[in-house]
Amino acid sequence: MTERRLLMVEDDAAFRRLYGKILRAEGITVDEADDRPSGDAALAKTPYPVVLLDMMLPPDGSARAGLEQLARMRKASPQTKIIVASGAGDTALMIDAIGHGAYDFLTKPVDPDVLLIVVQRAFAVAGLEAQIQGLQDTLTQAAPQDGMVGSSPAFQRAVLLSERVAPSDLPVLITGESGTGKELMARAVHDASRRAQKPFVVVNCGGLPETLLESALFGHVRGSFTGAHRDRPGLFVEADTGTLFLDEIGDMPPALQVKLLRVLESGEVLPVGADRPIHVDVRLISATHRDVQALADEGTFREDLYWRVRGAEIRLPPLRDRTSDVAILADHFLNRSAHLSPNGAPRRLTEDARAACIAHPWPGNLRELRHEMQRATVLCGARPLIEVADLELRAPRSPLAMGTLAEQVEALERRLIIDALADTRDNRTHAAQQLGLSRQGLIKKIARYGLA
Repeated sequence: MTERRLLMVEDDAAFRRLYGKILRAEGITVDEADDRPSGDAALAKTPYPVVLLDMMLPPDGSARAGLEQLARMRKASPQTKIIVASGAGDTALMIDAIGHGAYDFLTKPVDPDVLLIVVQRAFAVAGLEAQIQGLQDTLTQAAPQDGMVGSSPAFQRAVLLSERVAPSDLPVLITGESGTGKELMARAVHDASRRAQKPFVVVNCGGLPETLLESALFGHVRGSFTGAHRDRPGLFVEADTGTLFLDEIGDMPPALQVKLLRVLESGEVLPVGADRPIHVDVRLISATHRDVQALADEGTFREDLYWRVRGAEIRLPPLRDRTSDVAILADHFLNRSAHLSPNGAPRRLTEDARAACIAHPWPGNLRELRHEMQRATVLCGARPLIEVADLELRAPRSPLAMGTLAEQVEALERRLIIDALADTRDNRTHAAQQLGLSRQGLIKKIARYGLA
């Protein structure tokens, strides 16, 4: 349970006495600070769950300085819920404070009942977030990353290289077919780095139109284009001191490649419409299923950018080259799917089913294997063993048994749709863009193939 301890940063002694009396009567421990430096120092020493911050504090008493202190406190203790207070009529300041990450805003003089409600709610939220984080930490320690297991030589070479490069800030390029676990590897590198407790920000370069991707990466200022109603910092700024993962970097438009190269060389981001750059400290990890060296040779990917992002290249092998790992991974995914079974117990493969899994080429790689084990867990019902009949494995067919051209095209189209829906987490708009279809066209094909 989160300790009910609050830091009150308030220069008015009368308000400190009043607020302190109200809060202490509810069993809350209240520590006090009367100016900005002492408030910053107190939070640096103790990770308070809740802070009550007056925006107009000495030595300057300005709203801008209050916002700057709010930003400092948020960066120093991201989990702390900061409730800001200021005089009546400060609507603009309230909006700015919420935009800078304040948990709530109170107008002085504060109604005692309102103060208690807001503070109690802040403690409740802080406690819930602490419980969730504790559960996530326990799960992370208890089980490996989903799919990051295996003993095949090709996979172990990738793991060994990731362990060697993780402690440095060297840019990493992760290559491999779709579904081989590139984002999982990126997270593993981040978690083993000195930035592990800092942000890990993900963006798919192939999932957004060029204008939206530019704004998402580099940010924009208010009024820089139609619809820019407020400043947006961008993902580089959000990832400051942490890691930015650029998935499918091979799909990045040429114009944005130039801007990305400039950021990597200068360490500065220039938001769209801005005239002043922002300094960032970001470790870059990129991934692609495409041959970026070939793209560079063709001229569709800048060669200087290629060498910038490829500080170290981690190649993830396809599952068909990891046959010795298939049974291990199948059991791993069955354990992770146990919650889908009627009694919550993990299912097991019969020997025939295990042999069928090992023989299957798994064109969708880890993603396909994981989905197949989830589906089989559901279909086998209360039975403890999964039979071959429970699996939906399309064994490679001989040229004499391949069927008509139309059948082959339909089978390929069905598989591409399944993979696109899996890649986009069933976001049909993005899946349609990935497949080069209209959204309505994709919906019709989903109905046609019974994929709803």
